[in-house]
Amino acid sequence: MKAEQDGDLVEEDSPDENVQTNQYSSISPPASPEAQDEPFSTYFEDKVAIPEDVSQVFSFRKLWAFTGPGFLMSIAYLDPGNIESDLQSGAKAGFKLLWILLGATIIGLLLQRLAARLGVVTGMHLAEVCNRQYPAVPRVILWMMVELAIIGSDMQEVIGCAIALNLLSMGSIPLWAGVLITITDTFVFLFLDKYGLRKLEAFFGFLITVMALSFGYEYVLVKPNQGELLKGMFIPYCADCGPVQLEQAVGIVGAVIMPHNIYLHSALVKSRDIDRKNKNEVKEANKYFFIEATIALFISFLINVFVVAVFAQAFFNKTNNDMNQMCNETGSQHTDLFPQNNETLQVDIYKGGVVLGCFFGPAALYIWAIGILAAGQSSTMTGTYSGQFVMEGFLNLRWSRFARVLLTRSIAITPTLLVAIFQDVQHLTGMNDFLNVLQSMQLPFALIPILTFTSMTSIMNDFANGMVWKISGGVVILVVCAINIYFVVVYVTALNSVLLYVLAAVLSVAYLCFVVYLAWHCLVALGVSCLDFGSRMQLSRHTDIYLLSDMDADTLDER
Repeated sequence: MKAEQDGDLVEEDSPDENVQTNQYSSISPPASPEAQDEPFSTYFEDKVAIPEDVSQVFSFRKLWAFTGPGFLMSIAYLDPGNIESDLQSGAKAGFKLLWILLGATIIGLLLQRLAARLGVVTGMHLAEVCNRQYPAVPRVILWMMVELAIIGSDMQEVIGCAIALNLLSMGSIPLWAGVLITITDTFVFLFLDKYGLRKLEAFFGFLITVMALSFGYEYVLVKPNQGELLKGMFIPYCADCGPVQLEQAVGIVGAVIMPHNIYLHSALVKSRDIDRKNKNEVKEANKYFFIEATIALFISFLINVFVVAVFAQAFFNKTNNDMNQMCNETGSQHTDLFPQNNETLQVDIYKGGVVLGCFFGPAALYIWAIGILAAGQSSTMTGTYSGQFVMEGFLNLRWSRFARVLLTRSIAITPTLLVAIFQDVQHLTGMNDFLNVLQSMQLPFALIPILTFTSMTSIMNDFANGMVWKISGGVVILVVCAINIYFVVVYVTALNSVLLYVLAAVLSVAYLCFVVYLAWHCLVALGVSCLDFGSRMQLSRHTDIYLLSDMDADTLDER
């Protein structure tokens, strides 16, 4: 009887053959073409066709067709927050933490693989799947946590652009004006996809090239010790490292692995025209997306290495006196940034440009600022896409494109503008540390759901995680979350305020309860049956039928 009911439901909900079932605007197939609303989309105005080279095991033409989403995703590994983490790593630990950067990038690649597979196999991105699998209250809490992560990341990115404009104008453009300029040009650039998806992706490729050339120029100028660089990259050891270096190592992991980037990548892969009824096409798409993501993250890793190496070679173990003296000799107007004492140099992306200018001339400062501007502008745009995907997926919004962009930008930009008005450009390091902590706390709300859903055969069918991926994915997520919790604890204990300790304790109880709730569902999905006492995911029938309707005929008959 149940099989007949399911069959009736599938037959009733199946769309007409000529109606596309995997539109971004309609997750579950409509009952009829007439009942379908006017489609809306973010980034998906058109889809990139995939050439048919069935005779080849590997095709560069196909790889080129799949190239794009991975590079947009990789921009989150190059945002101003990451750049600041890189330069601080070099200045505080030299080359000794490069192996941490390499390991974090590899872990990030494995997590992005899960995100891309979810989007390819289901035709839904992570926020949409969360909307259909979690009950209402946890779903709203999850959305709020992810929005906090996006706001924190966006503040770093917009402030990074504003700092770059301030450096390029020699202080003529104040921080608040730089924020307003960034907001304006972000709106303009975001509508580039109206002229074609590939043009938008090419623009992002151009910005990545600008970053590579800018930071590559600094690398060539400084001439880092290649032996020390390779030693730091491939020998997992940190000689004579103390609490400062340990905290910086934890900060690298938190800066590289971004929660909103998991949501972003699962959505971007939907921009390719893939027949999800054909298992071979889905398998092929997974392969090419993974290759593309590997290439993109390798390039982002090299750019990060450029920054670490420049500051490791030129400014490791330097003091404020050293900087003050050098800036005085070169006639820099920023000498007052460095007090005359023997404390170790503390740098951020603003001071980083200043010290490069003092040591290597004005060209080094301006080229650094151009690289930061490209990093901030590109990551601000991808952050806006993340905000739209998350809001549309969790809340199922059906607003006009302009209204959605305006809302998502306003949520993130308002606190940024307030910070820019009431803070000066020389005193933003404390805010950056707080934002890194904020994003670190949100990591479980992306990593646990992506492992949960990619391990469920009811969602992923034959592409669900195997036992090796379930165990390794669980261990990786546990380690990453533990590292970031340590980072949060170190930050909170340094505040030296009883009131803040009490507030942090209360919030921690609520935070841990929600993380345990998500982990409980995740363990059930991973096959820990002893925990499955009425805790099964809310597998809503329309989602399951939607997935069934896109499977091939043999699989449907078998189910």
